[in-house]
Amino acid sequence: MKFFFDLLPVILFFAAYKFAGQMGPENLELARGFLGAGVVDTQIPILLATGVAILATFGQIAWVWWRHRRVDTMLWVSLAIVSVFGGATLLFHDPTFIKWKPTVLYWLFAATLGISAWMFNRNLIRRMLEAQLHLPDPVWSQLNLAWAGFFAAMGALNLWVAFRFSEEVWVNFKLFGGMGLMLLFVVGQGLFLSKHLQEDSH
Repeated sequence: MKFFFDLLPVILFFAAYKFAGQMGPENLELARGFLGAGVVDTQIPILLATGVAILATFGQIAWVWWRHRRVDTMLWVSLAIVSVFGGATLLFHDPTFIKWKPTVLYWLFAATLGISAWMFNRNLIRRMLEAQLHLPDPVWSQLNLAWAGFFAAMGALNLWVAFRFSEEVWVNFKLFGGMGLMLLFVVGQGLFLSKHLQEDSH
């Protein structure tokens, strides 16, 4: 459930983009009234979707705060990044900024994992999972490195899709490609860890 909650802004971004792409002339004119007189019809879907993603992230934080009276640092970071890059997209009517947003977030995750381990000898993946898993120290290091590499690769892949293919292809990839690759990676990690968990149990 938490996985889909974390993906909620992306899901709503996708839904808003598809919905806006099917709007008739009257609704397009209404949307233009909110987005600015200089907006052309082809820009409306990505601009509306961007606005929805920003609002959805604010909504996530409000819900988490209401339920738990605390918000994870990474959710605040996500809000800051989507507000800056999404805000720039809305202000300048330029989707380039929002296309960079996933890459900045992925690379920030990768840098945080890598720098924490290399410079401060702090394995953040271990800190998050050691209450549930008992693994040898080298495996924890490999796991941390694997996640850092995955996020770095995802950031690069996002840019490749964003600027080599159409906007619609990128929007589809942002949801289905990102979610699919994440699930495949998690399954792969599970298979890798199952071997070490079995060895540890003997």
